[in-house]
Amino acid sequence: MEEAPPAEAVAVRRALELLRLNDPVLRVQAAKDIRRLTKTSHRCRRQLRQAVTPLVSMLRVDSPEFHEPALLALLNLAVQDEKNKISIVEAGALEPIISFLKSENPNLREYATASLLTLSVSPTNKPIISACGAIPLLVNTLKDGSPQAKVDAVTALSSLSTHPENLSIILEINAMPFIVNLLNTCRKSSKIAEKCCALIESLVGYEEGRTALTSEEGGVLAVVEVLENGTPQSREHAVGALLRMCESDRCKYREPILREGVIPGLLELTVQGTPKSQPKARTLLQLLRESPYSRPEVEPDTLQNIVCDIISQIDGDDQSGKAKKMLAEMVQVSMEQSLRHLQQRALVCTPSDMRITSCASEVSSK
Repeated sequence: MEEAPPAEAVAVRRALELLRLNDPVLRVQAAKDIRRLTKTSHRCRRQLRQAVTPLVSMLRVDSPEFHEPALLALLNLAVQDEKNKISIVEAGALEPIISFLKSENPNLREYATASLLTLSVSPTNKPIISACGAIPLLVNTLKDGSPQAKVDAVTALSSLSTHPENLSIILEINAMPFIVNLLNTCRKSSKIAEKCCALIESLVGYEEGRTALTSEEGGVLAVVEVLENGTPQSREHAVGALLRMCESDRCKYREPILREGVIPGLLELTVQGTPKSQPKARTLLQLLRESPYSRPEVEPDTLQNIVCDIISQIDGDDQSGKAKKMLAEMVQVSMEQSLRHLQQRALVCTPSDMRITSCASEVSSK
């Protein structure tokens, strides 16, 4: 283990000593020192694990001046440290942290939300956090919190949703309107949009989630806009959410998805999407056709066939023209990418590689 510099070691010992004293001023100073020491140092987070229990005790004291310094110190101790995340929960921090979500102090509410976000990253903590009643309060934060608190709340909910039992809780309290509202008001290329779409993709795996999204004005449109303009990861979640809906009940969800002009974005994803989003986009295009399985199985569909089938059914010349133009552009991009790939291979090709290629071509021509 890397040895701490002398000045850092002294500062760590001093902070731990002050934290054990009965002097409120010195304990607050210790919490501030711990926050500073652990802001960027993994080593200090390990060395200050003993501070977890006394800091949690400060959260429980009925002295507001203790709460913010102690909470911020615990927040920094938990960052990128799984053991500290678990220790903080085991020390009983969740009860006071969750109570701070109802505080009249906006800063305290914001720090509490950030703390729950950080603690929720631990798989061990996810079911414990939900069992303590945090999810409804996080959804309330989505509704009434500060801009930063809303970001942290949706990220915390997205993190908690990876535990299956937590998804049912989020569905029961009807969080979708607040998620859609946040998605509608944020930049579609932002990290917030990514977290919103990740959560939506999980929720539409259930009928209640699909109904909630389509019932919310602008819900499907918001997802389509992320599919068009989001980050690569956001676009994966967006196309995944729409695909889940269409696979669950194609007859019910095909029209609401088509109505929002999804075709150009899907076309782009089939060529320029990530390895995960490309096949999802193609599958969704097939499902959006009037008769997705009209061709014999022995006759494979081409992208052009699929798209032409779709755009022939879409009302409005603008949409049809835009889709056709996009298809032509995508074909051109695909050809250019293939040409660049061949040129790059030619540049790095060794003489032996060239002989092998030449031989292979000669054999194939015979």
